[in-house]
Amino acid sequence: MKELIIATRGSQLALWQSEHIKTLLEKRYSGLKVSLKKMVTKGDKILDTPLAKIGGKGLFTKELQEQMLKGNAHIAVHSLKDVPVEFPEGLTLAAITKRANPNDALLSEKFASIDELPKGAVVGTTSLRRRMQLLKYRPDLNIKNLRGNINTRIKKLKDGEYDAIILAAAGVLRLGIENEVKFFSMIDKNIMIPAMGQAALGIEIVDKPEIKGLVSFLNDKKAVVETTIERDFVRVLEGGCQVPIGINAELKGKEVFVEAIVGMPDASKIIEKRIKIDVDEYEKVGKDLAKMMIDEGARELLKASETMVMDIIFKDD
Repeated sequence: MKELIIATRGSQLALWQSEHIKTLLEKRYSGLKVSLKKMVTKGDKILDTPLAKIGGKGLFTKELQEQMLKGNAHIAVHSLKDVPVEFPEGLTLAAITKRANPNDALLSEKFASIDELPKGAVVGTTSLRRRMQLLKYRPDLNIKNLRGNINTRIKKLKDGEYDAIILAAAGVLRLGIENEVKFFSMIDKNIMIPAMGQAALGIEIVDKPEIKGLVSFLNDKKAVVETTIERDFVRVLEGGCQVPIGINAELKGKEVFVEAIVGMPDASKIIEKRIKIDVDEYEKVGKDLAKMMIDEGARELLKASETMVMDIIFKDD
């Protein structure tokens, strides 16, 4: 293969991610030309509406997938947290890159941490997972929907629309824009469990041996262990972006520490688990943990949350 085409969204973060993988591929294969095919997805066009209302995070991947299936691109580089757990026939997830810090972060011009936010402070996020955990920790906060790319969200913060906003720390750090706000602070996982796959990049490809062979070196064993657990958990739970789910696995030595949470968007009902397992069990623990929480009513809880979600996503219209 002489040329590899990467389908990518045109946002600053998506381009950073695709350029990063392009650089790694060209460094690995001196004779390989790698080019980017930039696209604007539906999720990028509709910036004033919560994702849950217009179809979920799959909007960021669907149109890239269509380009690959049409033969116009060979691979796509995604934030793994945006990648659905099932793939169209002909495509596959071929590599998961080394993971950055998976924590969420609080950005503010006035307050250094969640604890410093005053009663009734306006916090921006459209993530149901973040909303639920913020209200669990600080039920006095006023959570307001927030859409747009990272730069747009930071501008809204600086314009005074919010007292603070919540973003994935990895995206902010990758773009090197953490100093654009006065306060940038990591949120401890004891307060906010991250999303499935957060801070890892997923390399989706046209399912052909030649392409799989080219990208296989990008696979990071630690990230594969952690995100396999997380994605298996969400797959068995049958939870998409319409419901609040947090799941994070962290490999330390030969042990994996797993934290999971599901519940209502207003934090009125929550099921939460923290377990430790031997790394040799990683291929089954995500499924087992999901079944354990299903036995405790997780499916019914997530189904009940869907009605509440509709009220939340329409309330700022």
